[in-house]
Amino acid sequence: MLALPGTRWLIASGFAPGAGLKLVDARTRTLRPWFEGSSAQVAWDRQRFPNCPGPLDPALFNARGIALQNLGKNRWQLLVVNHGGRESIEAFEINASGMTPSLTWRGCQPMPVGQVANAVAAFPDGTVLATVLTRPGTTIGDFMLGRITGGVWQWLPGAAAFTLLPGTELPGNNGLEVDPDGQHFYVVSFGWHAVAVFDRHNTAKPVEVVTALDFMPDNIHWTGGHLLLTGMRLDEPACGGLRKVVNGKADPMLCHRGWVVGELDLANHRISTFAYGRPQAGFNGYSGAALVAGELWLGSFQADRLAVLRIRGAAERDAEPPPLSLL
Repeated sequence: MLALPGTRWLIASGFAPGAGLKLVDARTRTLRPWFEGSSAQVAWDRQRFPNCPGPLDPALFNARGIALQNLGKNRWQLLVVNHGGRESIEAFEINASGMTPSLTWRGCQPMPVGQVANAVAAFPDGTVLATVLTRPGTTIGDFMLGRITGGVWQWLPGAAAFTLLPGTELPGNNGLEVDPDGQHFYVVSFGWHAVAVFDRHNTAKPVEVVTALDFMPDNIHWTGGHLLLTGMRLDEPACGGLRKVVNGKADPMLCHRGWVVGELDLANHRISTFAYGRPQAGFNGYSGAALVAGELWLGSFQADRLAVLRIRGAAERDAEPPPLSLL
């Protein structure tokens, strides 16, 4: 889930066949399907995406990670990890100059055979990065035990295919974001419960690894000037404590855990707490956060809805966490 900067709109991906993308109006608390595959929403840039097999089928569109890149006034590129009908990174263009933002599919770049992307990000020069959580032959249980399972793949404009960045192989490469300096990127290692910071020009090893002490970060995104990570509580008494791996299989975390939104603070080499809450009936699997007009919106990889809460001022921060509104 991402907020479209300077607007009241959010974009949410749907991690199920045909769920695709939703456009969310934060003001009215409503959402609607966004890409429906009409002729007005398809303008394939064959020169930029010559390896794309064809237009995206909205009936199969299974969206996961998403990323925004500014293209100028009221225009954005939206990159989306797709698992529907093909494993690919789909590229869209957003025009936010009208009353309601419009969306146009521009093309895609297939992932290498056998590699299933999780998150996506792009540098201003057009370089696209994608994380792979579990390469063929590895499992969630493997990365929960600290074993290397994933990596970061890079596609350069004009290149025929994605290539693996050496040194980026981590236990469960999950969330992904680029730095405004255009020289670094951030990767969430779910198995480490940490963020690894890489220099894009030398990925042999992370520049820094910052551990989240009390939660399991999933996605990482810039929003409202903050670099936020979202995930479920690491040690949840209501769920028997730590997540367990039994006979090689990881607990699917269907038990409702508390949640944390952390902020990456590189100056002090830590992840500070931005917001948190107790287990919530009707909502679990916390995976992403976005700020819009003084409200914190939360997404999930399990729930069929979004959650939202008001951000408190400094005078209120020692009080009981505010309740979530489920939409």
